[in-house]
Amino acid sequence: MQPFTTLTGVAAPMRATNVDTDRIIPKNYLKTIKRTGLGTGLFADERYRDDGTESPDFVLNRPAYRRAEILVAGDNFGCGSSREHAPWALLDFGIRCVISTSFADIFYNNCFKNGVLPITVAPEQLEQLFDDADRGANATLTVDLAAQTIHGPDGGSITFAIDPFRKHCLLNGLDDIGLTLEKAAAIESYETKLARRAWA
Repeated sequence: MQPFTTLTGVAAPMRATNVDTDRIIPKNYLKTIKRTGLGTGLFADERYRDDGTESPDFVLNRPAYRRAEILVAGDNFGCGSSREHAPWALLDFGIRCVISTSFADIFYNNCFKNGVLPITVAPEQLEQLFDDADRGANATLTVDLAAQTIHGPDGGSITFAIDPFRKHCLLNGLDDIGLTLEKAAAIESYETKLARRAWA
């Protein structure tokens, strides 16, 4: 998993509330277990018209936000079914951070396991970030995970809270497998002792 340290990127505004995982990645994209290639399906029902062409009104299709790396979203983002494909699709598109007032628990947990940083802020802070994101190509935010801060284009700063263990995992690029491999020496030592006991 790619470590998350500091991210400076364009922030796209998505003011809709209760954006569920069906909207993030529609069910017809769930046939794969690969984590790559899902970026084209991100918000597909809204990004594309029935004939397959792009909908110019959708935020991520606008020129200023095509390379967005941060999504500023409405309340209760990621609700609905517990599909891990949702953070996979966000990451494959290029979005590494989602900021909202609240997230569905399973989506929130899945983000951390896949290198996407979900940040929870207060409603008034979210409005400030929406104002920043509405600036289009000038909507650049800097997210500093170590300092737990978000810096806006005008120099304003917001501090956010995060669980220390999850912070450690993201800073060091540790998913569940990576965490296990950190204990590889202890596991090998235990297995060696166990093998000796079995033949004793």
